[in-house]
Order: sequence, then C-alpha cells, then structure tokens
Amino acid sequence: METVADIFFARSNDNRPALHFEGHRWSGAELVAECAARARYLLAHRAPGPFHVGLLLDNVPEYVFWVGACALAGATLVALNSTRKGADLAQDIKHTECQFVLTETRHREQLPDGTAAALGNGLLVVDAPNHEATLAPHRGQALPRTEASPRDTFCLIFTSGTGGSPKAVIYSNARVMRNIMMLVQSQQLTARDVSYVSMPLFHSTGLIMGMLPFLTAGGAVVLRRKFSASGFLPDIRKFGVTSFCYVGKPLAYILATEEKPDDRDNSLRLVCGSEASDVDMANFARRFGCTPLDNYGSSEGCVTILRGQGTPPGSIGSAVSDRIRVLDPATGQECPRAVFDEHGILRNGNEAIGELVNLDGEALFEGYWNNPAAREQRIRNGAYWSGDLAYRDAAGFFYFAGRDSEWLRVDGENLSAIQIEQVLARHPAIAVAAVYGVPDPLVGDQVMAALELTSSGRLDMAELKAFLESQEDFGSKWMPAFVRISERLPTTQTNKVLKRNLKREAWHCADPVWWRPIREAPYQPLTAADREELRHRFVSRGRGHLLPQGK
Repeated sequence: METVADIFFARSNDNRPALHFEGHRWSGAELVAECAARARYLLAHRAPGPFHVGLLLDNVPEYVFWVGACALAGATLVALNSTRKGADLAQDIKHTECQFVLTETRHREQLPDGTAAALGNGLLVVDAPNHEATLAPHRGQALPRTEASPRDTFCLIFTSGTGGSPKAVIYSNARVMRNIMMLVQSQQLTARDVSYVSMPLFHSTGLIMGMLPFLTAGGAVVLRRKFSASGFLPDIRKFGVTSFCYVGKPLAYILATEEKPDDRDNSLRLVCGSEASDVDMANFARRFGCTPLDNYGSSEGCVTILRGQGTPPGSIGSAVSDRIRVLDPATGQECPRAVFDEHGILRNGNEAIGELVNLDGEALFEGYWNNPAAREQRIRNGAYWSGDLAYRDAAGFFYFAGRDSEWLRVDGENLSAIQIEQVLARHPAIAVAAVYGVPDPLVGDQVMAALELTSSGRLDMAELKAFLESQEDFGSKWMPAFVRISERLPTTQTNKVLKRNLKREAWHCADPVWWRPIREAPYQPLTAADREELRHRFVSRGRGHLLPQGK
C-alpha cells in the first residue's frame, strides 16, 4: 500500500464489519461504496485550483465516508476544528483554500454568512433532507481510479492552537501510510481488532492512530460522537473493543469515574497515546488490566521519543534518532545533562532545560500550508525546533518540560509547569491539574494551579499543602501561590487544558480560589478585599499593566 486510497480499495469486497456507530454497522464493502459515491461527487463538481475538501463534523459516519472519498478522488482533506467558529473558522477555510466544506446542522451556524456565500454549492450539510438526493446520481458506479501519488498531500491537520494560532500541518500520503504501517506492524493489528475512536477525527490521534490503521488491518472502528468518560467502559464491552487511542487528559477523566470490582472485565489489549501522567498510566493499568503506551511525537512528525524498557519514572523515553537533542534557544548549543538530587529533584533546571530539536529535521518536515513565516520559526539551519521544552539525563533519557509558554520564572529560577503537575496528580482527590505562571507583584512569576477533583474528591487545603511538602521530589519553590478549584477546566476538543484561558483570568474567575499571602502562610480563601490588595501591590510597584484582564 502506497496511498490512503489503497486502504479503501483493499476493503471494497470485504463483508467483515468495518464501522459501528450508535447501533448501525457497515461492512468494508458497504463503507467503500459510501466513500465511492462521494468521491465521484467531488470529481464531478471540482473547480480549478487546490482540490481541498473541508470537514466540519463530529465523529459521525459521514466523516469516515468523506475521508475515504477524498482518498479515492485524490483530493486533500482539510480537517477543520469543529470547536472554532465565526471569523476564526472563516479564516481557517479561506487560508486552506477549501473548494468544498461538509458540515452538519449543529455546526452550520458556526459559518459566517460571507463564508457560506463564497462556498456556494460547495457547502453541503450532510444531515439535510436533500443530501441523499445529491449523492444518488453517483451511486452504483465503478470505483474511481485517480493518479494520487505517495508524495501528494493527503490531508491538512491544524495544530491544537494551545500555544498560539493553529497552523495547517501538511501530511503527505507517504507520511500517513508510514505512520499507519508502523502501528499495524509494531502492535500486530489484525482483522480481529476493534478500535474505539472518541478522540476527534480532525486530530491526528483520532484519524491516523485511531481509525486508518484498523481499517488497513481489516479490523473495525467504533465511532463515538464525543468522548465520554462514563460511556467509555460500557462501549468497550458492548463492541468488544481491543484498542483505544487518546491525547491529553482522557485517562484522568476515565479514572475519575467510580471504580468497580469488575473494571478489568474488558477486551482491551492496546491503549496508546500521549501526554498522560505516570500516575494515571499506572492507575489505568491496575484498574483496567491494560498498560498504556504513552509516547511523544510532534504534530509535524520531526521529533519522536518512545518509552521502552528501562525508561525512568517521569521520563518520556529515548529518541528514535541520535540527532534529536535539547538545545539552548539563545546559543544554539546543547544543554548540559540534568543533575538530580537524592530525591529526584532537578537541580540545574536553568541550564538543563532547553528546546527539543532534531538537527536533521528539515528533511522530515513537510511544512505548513501557505505559512512560510511559521516554517521559518520551526526550521533553522536545517534543524527543526519543536517549541517544546525538555531536559535529558546522563543516560540519554528525555523529560518533557512543557511548551515554551510553560516555563515559569520564580525567584530567579526557571520552573517547569509539567513537573509540578506530575506531583499534584498523585493526590487521590485530584483528577486533573493544570499549572501555569501568573505575574508576581515584585518580579517574575508566581505558581498557580487549577484543579479538577474526582467525582468523590474532597480537598482540604491544609492537607494538600502537607501532602505536597511530604513529596521528596517536590521542589522548594514549586508550592502554588494560588489554587483554583474548578468543576470543569476549559479544554480543547482533544482534551488539552487551555492554559492560556486560565492564565488570562488568573485569580479573577468565578471558581473558588485559595492563596497564600506570604510563602510560609497556610492557604486561605481569596476574597474581594484580597483581590483589591493584590491590585494595589501591582500598581504601587509599577506592574499594574500585568494584572489579569486589566483588573
């Protein structure tokens, strides 16, 4: 197989189950027939210019049908983020030069009138009454045969935007197939495997890890419109799911549901993803009997780090190439290796933390669509600079330290938000922890933590402080100055916490906030009078412009 189209050609006469959704099932042959009708529609109505097809859909069967349609027609799939709307969504569509946009009624209103008018007949609403009539003339014909090559762009997938405006990452057929076959071969996927896809298909985890490898192996895909922690285990059992892919915090949300004695009674054999904490991975393995495989990979495909045998706690593993390094962004030189004390605390963070870089990354980087400025930010002198922070120990293992925006400067020392989050996540009452910097009235940053508790969690702030102080690997400057308790933290649809929103609000939010007026003090509720006192401190020090939301 050389292109994504070959995946669908291979299933065109297959009567085995290929797709499940809310009580409906399609065999491989039925799935490909749906894809083919849509491919012929695209070919019949395409115009000159980039053959780009935007999908603005939840995880519904139509998404899969149009993925296959793009592959069979030789079109480029544009995976539009269904959480964006208005001017932002309009810009995404215009920037990626979509000829067609496929959406559903629930997302149609997110499109500005001007964008809808510009698309004209290229805008299709897949759950509209006339949709089937639109496709009817294109059914029952031979599979279209296009001349797509491995070098051609199969899809554009937007970065999450947690670190700034999202960029459309180019994925060639060759890159997609390489990633698919690595998973198929390394995990020995077969026609007996069933993948549970609740991560959004507009993200590479859902599309390239969750869906396409299992169709390639002859297996089946179970779609869930939206991720649901409470629905996870019932769905796994109902469909005999063998695999689940995740990104961000889903394991934490699943673990926050009520534990039951029979949780291990399930069919899972493979859980893989990225960004789960060591604590969540260990608890998931204990509770559900399947150990997650959590690895690091950049959206651009230039830095891959895998956990393997001997990976120390807290480490993301070893790089697949010895050309992947941790460099000082200011000097371009490799950072010194990490030095830990007897408790595992990083002692030389100022020197050891740098940016993850692949010195040969330019050869792997396929670029961003029509965004040379963003490319220049990533590629320098043939090297790919990821924008992610890390450090490396003497044995060569890497440790993730967050995005470059998650580097806090406290009392003249650089701190990694990720390290503090990992310790907070050990507390049994905490389901999700997000750590970020807020301004200090004097200089630099203060540590703020936003916490989401488990369903049965109760948090005593004195006990939390004592718990953190008892952790041997908890640094002396890591104790949060502010703690926000939230029923639900803001997240992207890929379950990544939107720290920029939290950072922008700081302590001016509707959630309860606790704080320590001075370092040695116990936590106490932050009152309106306290907020006014904080404002006075900032203004009197000439730092009033740093106050959140101009407060």
